[in-house]
Amino acid sequence: MSFFITFEGPEGCGKSTQSRLLYERLSERGYPVIMVREPGGTRISDMIRRIVLDLHNTEIQPMTETLLFSAARAQLVNEVIRPYLDHNGIVLCDRYADSTYAYQGFGLGRDLDELRTLTKMATGGLTPDVTILLDISAEAGLERKFIARERARQNARQSPLPDGRTAAPMEWNRLDARELAFHQRVEQGYRQLIAESPDRWRVFDAYLPIEELSEQIFDVVEHSLGK
Repeated sequence: MSFFITFEGPEGCGKSTQSRLLYERLSERGYPVIMVREPGGTRISDMIRRIVLDLHNTEIQPMTETLLFSAARAQLVNEVIRPYLDHNGIVLCDRYADSTYAYQGFGLGRDLDELRTLTKMATGGLTPDVTILLDISAEAGLERKFIARERARQNARQSPLPDGRTAAPMEWNRLDARELAFHQRVEQGYRQLIAESPDRWRVFDAYLPIEELSEQIFDVVEHSLGK
C-alpha cells in the first residue's frame, strides 16, 4: 500500500508540527512511513533551500524562484518520494506543488497553466492522494510565527548551549518577510485550489489546540488508509 499525503497552508498554520505528530502516530502503529519537507529532503534540495529562502537574496526574480523550487522538488521526488512509494510506503510531505500554485501563482502572479506544466515536468505527474490544509488567516499565521520566533530567541539567550553558543533562532525566511498583501493572496489562492479539486483536500481548523487538531487529522488519515 503506497500513499502520498501533503500538508499545506499559510505561514504559521502549524503544518510542520502536525506533519511530525502524524508521522509519530503512524510510526507507533507500525505503518511504513517517512516524512520530508519542501524545499529540502535531499542534499541537493537542502542546498537549494538555503538559496531560495535566504533573507539576503532579495534580487531573486519570480521566475528564478519558481525554477529553484521546482528543481528542489524534482530532486526530492526522484531521489526519495517516488522510490519509497514504489516500495508501498507512506510519504508525508510538508509542502508540495500546491505551495507553488499558491505562493508563486496567486502570490506572485505567475501563470498557473505555466506552473502546472513545469510541475508536471518536475514531478513526472506525481500528485498526492490526500492534501491536508491547516486553515488560518494570513494575519494570524504571521503573528503566530513572529511570536514563536521571538520566544525562541529569548529562550536561546537564556539557555545557551554547553559550549556557550546560542541555539539557532526559529526560521524567518525571505517568503515570511514579504508584505501582508502577498500572504493574503496566498491564503485566497489555497481556497481556489480547494474549490478546483475538493475530493483531494481535507481542511482543518488551525486555531484548534495542537493535540485536538492532531487527533482529528489522524482519524481522517487512518480512515483514508483503510479504504
